[in-house]
Amino acid sequence: MNGRLFQFPDPVNETAARLVAGGVVIMSVLIVFGSQRWILVPLAYGFVARVLTGPTLSPLGSIVTKIVLPRFGPILGLRDKPVPGKPKRFAQTIGATLSITALGAWLIGSTTIATVLVAMILIAASLEAGIGFCLGCVLYGQLSKRGIVAEACPECADVSLRRRVRAA
Repeated sequence: MNGRLFQFPDPVNETAARLVAGGVVIMSVLIVFGSQRWILVPLAYGFVARVLTGPTLSPLGSIVTKIVLPRFGPILGLRDKPVPGKPKRFAQTIGATLSITALGAWLIGSTTIATVLVAMILIAASLEAGIGFCLGCVLYGQLSKRGIVAEACPECADVSLRRRVRAA
């Protein structure tokens, strides 16, 4: 393996990110409403894999980038939309933290805590998949304004700019 394996893409294809978020929504619904808590294992793995390598080692990311978008993207009119990678990686890190904590809570028998944590993931992933609103990206922009994380691009620091660009 070369040293490029553990690199997060920058820019990130927002269309792919939204489709991956849709998969996270499905998994989260099965956990929260279907009591299928064993799905916490692939959910947590997927987030960690995406933080470390982007879609490369993520089964969900690989399916979206290597199968869904190439085969169905043109048919459905889905286009690549490059967005900055750092905020998306930050969002994946939040998902990894929540899902690993939920997995740990479930393993020690705290199913209520696990369910609440996955419900938080469900809300964030639903916003991303449904309307392209990335809570982690907004938080990244706020932290960047305060000098806590690396400087964000203008769109990341002020999400309203993204909305104006989309409307134009």
